[in-house]
Amino acid sequence: MKNLILLVSLLLLNCFLQVDCLAQKTKKSRFKALVLYENGGHHLAFTNAAKPWLNKLAADSSFTIDYIENTKTINEKLLKQYQVFIQLDYPPYTWSEESMQAFQNYLNSGKGGWVGLHHATLLGEFDGYPMWKWFSDFMGGIRFVNYIPNFASGKVHVEDKIHPVMKDIPADFLVQKEEWYTYDKSPRENVQVLASVDESTYEPDSKIKMGDHPVVWTNDHFASKNVYIFMGHAPELFENEAYTTLLRNSIFWAAAKR
Repeated sequence: MKNLILLVSLLLLNCFLQVDCLAQKTKKSRFKALVLYENGGHHLAFTNAAKPWLNKLAADSSFTIDYIENTKTINEKLLKQYQVFIQLDYPPYTWSEESMQAFQNYLNSGKGGWVGLHHATLLGEFDGYPMWKWFSDFMGGIRFVNYIPNFASGKVHVEDKIHPVMKDIPADFLVQKEEWYTYDKSPRENVQVLASVDESTYEPDSKIKMGDHPVVWTNDHFASKNVYIFMGHAPELFENEAYTTLLRNSIFWAAAKR
């Protein structure tokens, strides 16, 4: 009798294990994200902090991430696999005509969302490449002018408290170390500004200022959801709860269809 009970117990256990295994195999990810990142230069430390944070977020939230280090593989076939494109400190130049066109179609047609950080607004003529006019318009018609090379801390002020990207973020939060790019004009008249930096709070103070200085915005003139977050240089940002909440909210919001 004991042997029979043991046999039945083992059979039931095996059945439960098989069902659980099957459930795990058939479980689908919420969405797929493609991350374009810089694997060198002075943004490498940020990349090295961002990747494990993103990997943990993906594991905890049941979505999938693929990484690429350059734009050579970007085309229509690649992009159609992903619901969100994360441009992690990668500039808007060195792209091929094919990759630029595929990216433009992706955003213009609403095939997927976009989250861009920091280096994505390095707009101008660099390393022999002309400025990508479409990308400048995407970012509000701006051109990069200058930055604070010795860094400064600054207080970021949330302007749109009801936007989903700003959920659970304090009205003001401090960014301890950033370059604070300046542009030839504020993008405000062409985009929806979600947050700006108060230049009077720079520590140390700097003469490199632009007045109205948005640092988080979205451009509603495009079919795809999109968010630009200027802050993205120092790896310490991943110890800043307001920043990680902002980035997490942005990814989930951009990945969802309008």
